[in-house]
Amino acid sequence: MNRRTFLGQSTTATLSASLGDALFTKLLSGDTGPSGREPSSAIAAEAEESVLPGTDLLSADGDLAMQMVMGIRRYLLHETEEQVARRAQLWSRDFTSVEHYERSITPNRQRFRQMIGVVDETVPAQPPELVGSLSSPAQIAQGPGYKVHAVRWPVLARVSSDSEALMAEGLLLQPDGPLVARVVAIPDADWTPEMLTGLAPGVPPGAQFARRLAESGCQVIVPALINREDTFSGVPGVAMTNMPHREWIYRMAFEVGRHIIGYEVQTVLASVDWFEHENNELRLPIGMIGYGEGGLLALYSAAIDTRIEATVVSGYFQPREEVWKEPIYRDVWGLIREFGDAELAGMIAPRALIVEAAKGPEVSGRPPESEQRKAYACVNGKLTTPSLETVKKEVDRALPFFAGLQAQAKLQFIAYEEGRGQPGSEQAIQAFVRSLGVKRGLLPSGRAPKLSYTHYDSASKQQRQVSRIVDFTQALVRKSPDRRREFWGKADASSMQRWKESTKFYRDYIWDEVIGRLPSPSLPPNGRTRLILDEPKFKGYEVMLDVWPEVFAYGILLVPKDMKPGERRPVVVCQHGLEGRPTDVSDPKIDDEFYHHFGASLANEGFVTYAPQNPYIGHDDFRIIQRLGHPLKLALFSFIIGQHEQLLNWLTTQSFVDPDRIGFYGLSYGGKTAVRVPPFLDRYVLSICSADFNEWVWKTTTVLAPQSYLLTVEYDMYEFNFGNVTNYSDLASLIAPRPFMVERGHDDMVSVDEWVAHEYAAVRRFYDKMGIGDRTQIEFFNGPHSIHGVGTFEFLRRHLRWPE
Repeated sequence: MNRRTFLGQSTTATLSASLGDALFTKLLSGDTGPSGREPSSAIAAEAEESVLPGTDLLSADGDLAMQMVMGIRRYLLHETEEQVARRAQLWSRDFTSVEHYERSITPNRQRFRQMIGVVDETVPAQPPELVGSLSSPAQIAQGPGYKVHAVRWPVLARVSSDSEALMAEGLLLQPDGPLVARVVAIPDADWTPEMLTGLAPGVPPGAQFARRLAESGCQVIVPALINREDTFSGVPGVAMTNMPHREWIYRMAFEVGRHIIGYEVQTVLASVDWFEHENNELRLPIGMIGYGEGGLLALYSAAIDTRIEATVVSGYFQPREEVWKEPIYRDVWGLIREFGDAELAGMIAPRALIVEAAKGPEVSGRPPESEQRKAYACVNGKLTTPSLETVKKEVDRALPFFAGLQAQAKLQFIAYEEGRGQPGSEQAIQAFVRSLGVKRGLLPSGRAPKLSYTHYDSASKQQRQVSRIVDFTQALVRKSPDRRREFWGKADASSMQRWKESTKFYRDYIWDEVIGRLPSPSLPPNGRTRLILDEPKFKGYEVMLDVWPEVFAYGILLVPKDMKPGERRPVVVCQHGLEGRPTDVSDPKIDDEFYHHFGASLANEGFVTYAPQNPYIGHDDFRIIQRLGHPLKLALFSFIIGQHEQLLNWLTTQSFVDPDRIGFYGLSYGGKTAVRVPPFLDRYVLSICSADFNEWVWKTTTVLAPQSYLLTVEYDMYEFNFGNVTNYSDLASLIAPRPFMVERGHDDMVSVDEWVAHEYAAVRRFYDKMGIGDRTQIEFFNGPHSIHGVGTFEFLRRHLRWPE
């Protein structure tokens, strides 16, 4: 029998086979008896045997797994459409005065800082260091009325004694005469500071706004951003990837509550710190202008920091509800629930904001794969120039925030060449310098600066900056165990009762802030079933349950045939892994190398088993759920928890199920489920994690081992700030006092035994200290990434008390 017969290519054919072609045709056509009104007793009897008592006939056809994935996507798209209207509930703006307004949006500003990872200790303001040598002086060029210096400056304090402070690099354009303003000019990610200054090709002269401002007397600092190339993305000697540098950093940073965006916002704000320090001697207005990725940083930075008096956002401003279609390095956890570009603009009000509609950076997808570079980058993610009408629509949404403070004139919209021109137009720069109070306005443009020496090296700057941010992030990873200990400091392990009471906060926090919580299922289960397996010792039924609009739960239920009337049996929920299906677990004719039909084997022992279809199937079709969900503060497991909650609601009503003996056993991605569902759904009375238990923070962030998720396409594994909040041993402790087990094959390449044992040791210690050491164990076996089914089966027999 083909493994896809039940769930996938021919569900209708299977149902027809199980019911009999004639009966199936009659049921679908409505021809249920001679009168057309009453079913014949024979047909009724056959139909009754083909569905589970108390349920309706399941008639859905096609690939139900992919229908599930697509339904979740539709749910998320609908939620996305609703966000603009809902955002007002998260704001309490007070327009009675500027002071009251600033105070009223402070909580929103603080939440935004957390979202983008602007949370680290900064260093005291310091002037930039000149970067040079006797043969390569720091003054690299000179233009009409200004000099160009290579500089670096400190951004963030070092994480620990074995790490370095995070430094930034860039160019400082210093006018020869009196200064009129201080400006941070931020290029797009693929523009170097030298391009924006006219020292290197790549940016048209009219878009070189950094030098234009220096020519007009502005002191200008131009930071180097992390670009979209993939040169340094990977682990030399292990694997190099085609991830853009920004995605490479995004992944590891996301797991510890940081972000490439946050690092670069703090780079920009460190420049503002220095400007503010300089203003102690000579008070000058501080401004910011950015294009493309630099426009994002200018908008975000000005929304956070009220010292920035005027801001230009070019080639970026637009409705942000489709951020999930943009490159993953723009993915911000929970962003669009509270913030669109208009709301961020509102945090700039009543300060000056100039939005320039210009031709934006064009990104058609990830860098190409090659023999030297594995195709591990996120597949979806494009940048295109939005229509002028789209940009104007978002500006119009921002206008009421300025109007509420009588500052309508401070919000200016400039569309150069119908929104398709180059950034830094004359009109935009003039508006900027006037907003900074520069009365003489923008001076006529002069010639581009000339390098002072021909051997100036700008290319190595990118490698240094990537290495610095990676090293800083890895220091945060090394520090994360201390952060977790601090976080869990109020959990009281003096008794099991106190533990359960004191960890309610932690369960709620992890569910809300790390996994992303949906409301409980809003629909009744409305169980639909159909018989698909009739084996010597059990029958198997496909089951479909409603959960939320567009979202259903689906799986295969195996019911032993030897059950006596009124008997209630223990249930084992048997969870497949990545790209798996319930038939892999439940069909005894499919001996999959990973699962070995362990659900069917347990049913043969007399357990009721249920194999849910989890929605991690369809490759990038399901991973898009993460892209859609993250901006809504939701993720794949937000839905999986709800589906399992509805499954438990339904199972506990079945007359043959003992509701006090329902256990969970999952492999691989199902093992992830074993530590992400039972901690929050305590009707699972035990949990077994197979082929997944790990030191998870190491697994997702390390740049030292081939097992790292950085070296796979699985960008869906990353959970915001997981590393500072929890790890697998912590999640297992939330399952206590319920039994918990780990199954680990020595040859399983998901991890190494030492790291699994290291993390499990914390579980063992906790259970022992709580006096329940007999409720946890780990089984190592000689074998690969698969169900072993020896110690785990015994664990199930003992703790689910079967046979009785």
